[in-house]
Amino acid sequence: MFTGIIQAVGTLSKLQPKGGDMALVVNTGKLDMSDVQLGDSIAVNGVCLTAVALNNSEFTADVSRETLSLTSLGDLSEGSTVNLEKALTLETRLGGHIVSGHVDGLGEVVKRRNDGRSEWFNIKAPDNLAKYIAAKGSITIDGVSLTVNRVDGVHFEINIVPHTIQETIIGQYQAGTKINLEVDVIARYLERLIQQGGMEQMAQSATISSNITESFLHENGFGNKAK
Repeated sequence: MFTGIIQAVGTLSKLQPKGGDMALVVNTGKLDMSDVQLGDSIAVNGVCLTAVALNNSEFTADVSRETLSLTSLGDLSEGSTVNLEKALTLETRLGGHIVSGHVDGLGEVVKRRNDGRSEWFNIKAPDNLAKYIAAKGSITIDGVSLTVNRVDGVHFEINIVPHTIQETIIGQYQAGTKINLEVDVIARYLERLIQQGGMEQMAQSATISSNITESFLHENGFGNKAK
């Protein structure tokens, strides 16, 4: 689990083909690795990966063919820069939103424009993900927790402040850039609840609750009427 607050920008040192999939060796830059152990999770461009080898400045992670095909990791090359975040702990500030590190699909940057010191990005989402994206809702882009400013069909816009431009790889985006998208997990569970008829049950419960008055409680032996 992650927060979507990028802790460092790293660099892909090596791509090592292994039996049909890939091992990534990532130089972690300014990321503090002193508390990282073998088997710990680190998000790379929003993809939760497991550290299978590490030292003070690098870690290695195995990436399956499934992950390579469904995320932008398959498009990386040696020297590519990547957003990094260590898995959160109970002591971590939840400054962004709850991020699982499970990428839902690939989006594409359509347009980029300046607006004062910030920048607007127009992004096209896959058709099957657009329904989960709402204005003023949360979305994760390459591991960065962001607020959706505007939505128009499968397109949405985000406004990025200078600090985020400087401290993540978003500053490198241009029209045509493929990016990892993870929608808000609450939207996923809400859809599942609706599919299973949960919303109808909740509505029925709310109706029952609305009929429970103070008088009803007193008449049925709950508490005493004030004198």
